[in-house]
Amino acid sequence: MIMAARTPLFVSTDLEHSQIETNGIRLHIVQSGPANGPPVILLHGFPEFWYGWRHQIGPLAAAGYRLLVPDQRGYNRSQKPEGVAAYRAGVLVGDLFGLMQTLDIQRASLVGHDWGAAVAWWAASAHPERFDRLVILNVPHPKVMARTLRTSWRQQLRSWYIAFFQTPWLPEALLWAGDFAVMKSALQRSGLRHTFSAEELAVYQQAWAQPGALTGMLNWYRAAARHPARISLKRKIQVPTLMIWGARDVALGWEMAQPSIEMCEDGRLVTFETAGHWVQHEQAAQVNRLLLDFLSGTGEGKK
Repeated sequence: MIMAARTPLFVSTDLEHSQIETNGIRLHIVQSGPANGPPVILLHGFPEFWYGWRHQIGPLAAAGYRLLVPDQRGYNRSQKPEGVAAYRAGVLVGDLFGLMQTLDIQRASLVGHDWGAAVAWWAASAHPERFDRLVILNVPHPKVMARTLRTSWRQQLRSWYIAFFQTPWLPEALLWAGDFAVMKSALQRSGLRHTFSAEELAVYQQAWAQPGALTGMLNWYRAAARHPARISLKRKIQVPTLMIWGARDVALGWEMAQPSIEMCEDGRLVTFETAGHWVQHEQAAQVNRLLLDFLSGTGEGKK
């Protein structure tokens, strides 16, 4: 069970924290739900960590799923290898499959938001036989993103921060200043009113303040620019896919949603007109219903 939406901590006693060796590093992972339940992996994005799924873990675990929710490399309590090359797309996907191997998971359903959704796209494209269901929240298919960045000045303007993140040390200094004032403000301004409470932002701040975390988090963007993904994306996604999109996303244009779902053999797009990039927080109850419906296979992920 989870506390009310704007409280920072779980009431549940069924949260198992551990360190898992995978792909040459240690990842901090939270697990919840029955040990023999169907596995569901939740992958967070920037600048969150496992806590970014605080509204989803309880309901999914209560429904009988085994939740695996890692801090991805560079984040919070996971290891933060040095060097931009350590955050290449192939390495990030290797973390996921290494985690599955270590935990002896042959197949799972995969849910990703932001950078976690990018990893999910890549993984499902590379090895569709390993996944039962794929859920993508507010991130376009990598091919659609690359094409849009080349052709749309609006998306180029939306993505200005990616260019800024390429500079050394300056982004870290700016983001750290004033107890992470810029990062807190960015979260609040990019979401609906009260999407992130002061108590929740304090929890995020603890994760951002971990030694090496800011550089590790930013290295995801640096690696994407300097080491383009070499993962094959030629064929359509073969895993049944649900895409959930908050239409008021300030960073990623809604016009990329439909072309992305068209990259899936069996895909469905659900749009929330009043939500933004943080749709899993802003429309938590409805997103949870979509997840439960889609993951169970009893429906098509309808609102």
